[in-house]
Amino acid sequence: MGETFQARLTAAQGTVAAGMRDALSGRFGVLPEAMLYAIEGGKCLRAFLALESARLHGADGRAAALAIEAVHAYSLIHDDLPCMDDDDLRRGKPTVHRKWDQTIAILAGDALNTLAFELLAEGDALPLVGSLARAAGTEGMIGGQMMDIAAETAATPLDLARITALQAGKTGALITWSALVGPRLAKADEAPLRTYGDALGLAFQIADDLLDVEGNAEAVGKAVGKDADAGKATFVSLLGLDAARARADALVTEACDALAPYGAAADPLRDAARFVVTRDR
Repeated sequence: MGETFQARLTAAQGTVAAGMRDALSGRFGVLPEAMLYAIEGGKCLRAFLALESARLHGADGRAAALAIEAVHAYSLIHDDLPCMDDDDLRRGKPTVHRKWDQTIAILAGDALNTLAFELLAEGDALPLVGSLARAAGTEGMIGGQMMDIAAETAATPLDLARITALQAGKTGALITWSALVGPRLAKADEAPLRTYGDALGLAFQIADDLLDVEGNAEAVGKAVGKDADAGKATFVSLLGLDAARARADALVTEACDALAPYGAAADPLRDAARFVVTRDR
């Protein structure tokens, strides 16, 4: 995997850390502390995608990078709550509601969600507000989460088509949104990066399902094996390990092929797609 990708992913992490500290400077108390805690330690893949997509189009993706990580962190805080997935660990440390309490966790998540739109509205990224609301809302992430919750008590397990639709919202919508930051800011053709983002988002989820079966909790930074214990339908349970891995690899190829119009300039995005299916957390 290219050194450029690793360097740019690390740079994206630094951009998010510094940007969030700046955004919350002057705001005192436990709430901003909990918000920063939730951001820390993430891969910042979505921020990386936003920054790289913007770079390909000569645009500034910093506000979008901060906004998408804020929305992602808020979703993780709420996902970890006892009323949802009831997790004790996230990114190798206590979840927000374990470190503080459920009230702080709910409010920190709410505050990160609203901060995302504040960040977009203050700069040249204002045109992205509506699309992020859709990607994070009932047409995207939250809609997919609702489908996931409903599936837990459904009379029959989800089939492959319904799992794919669910994950396109729950996981994929924010990844695709990140990939589309550049063309949306530049008013350019969205098709190549939409294909890339859709394929990448699905590959990411399949890799997550594989990690839940094969991963090490210490490396992953959260509990593993929970899907099987809960009897949830996943890409692994429906396809098997080998076929799920082959499907993820095919999606990576599809994502990389979609970047052909950008030539070598998109190599960091190609490396990101390969990283998604080889990561250990």
